[in-house]
Amino acid sequence: MIEVENVSCRFGQVEAVRDVSLAVEEGSIFGLVGSDGAGKSTLLRMMATMLPPGAGRIALGGLDVRGEQRKVKRLIGYMPQRFGLWADLTVDENLAFFMDIFGIPRRERKSRRERYLGFSNLLPFADRPAGKLSGGMKQKLGLACVLVHEPRVLILDEPTNGVDPVSRQEFWEILLEMRRSGMTIVVSTAYLDEGEKCDRLALMHRASILAEGTPGEIRSPFATLEEAMIRRIEETDGETARDGFGSGSGEAEAAER
Repeated sequence: MIEVENVSCRFGQVEAVRDVSLAVEEGSIFGLVGSDGAGKSTLLRMMATMLPPGAGRIALGGLDVRGEQRKVKRLIGYMPQRFGLWADLTVDENLAFFMDIFGIPRRERKSRRERYLGFSNLLPFADRPAGKLSGGMKQKLGLACVLVHEPRVLILDEPTNGVDPVSRQEFWEILLEMRRSGMTIVVSTAYLDEGEKCDRLALMHRASILAEGTPGEIRSPFATLEEAMIRRIEETDGETARDGFGSGSGEAEAAER
């Protein structure tokens, strides 16, 4: 579903992504993990057509993100780290706004509202202003707004950063349900327990991919995914890498800036 071939991106003298290649199978969850400033957000923005690749090629569903941008946008739902909800609008009004943006036919709106607010557990809060929601509920509303046009590919940039453990679990239950329905999901995360839920992972560090594979393949032969990734980074640049990763408990956080 997604092909990334020798992609690079620079911002002036800063090389944000360097010669990255990867492939994401349809109906799978692909995770991006890595140290602060590794290039994860930049790579996701290029997939989502928000930034043009400086070099290389990205295709979604066989469509080139540079030359067929409008067609690609119809395929994807993109949720950045800071998703723009209207704080003074209610849950229902925010969802209705995004249905307007995506041109959802009026005959389909009721069923989509019931579905996406339903499995997000937001129906009881439909009349509550978004600004009055908890952090976890805001993220679930953001996800519902992204899903309302039923994209084939979902691109999420650290969607659970700073969210409490219960809300993180609920958020991932939604993602796993979306995968079961056939959706392709690419997600960056600061929490390595979430990395374990992905079908495949890529470890990014200093703009490059150090390792790619299933969580088990990347973890081996170490006891934990966190230990394996720290060791790989230390082997690459010889520096201490323990800061910047969420532990399995979700207590530590790292947000790419």
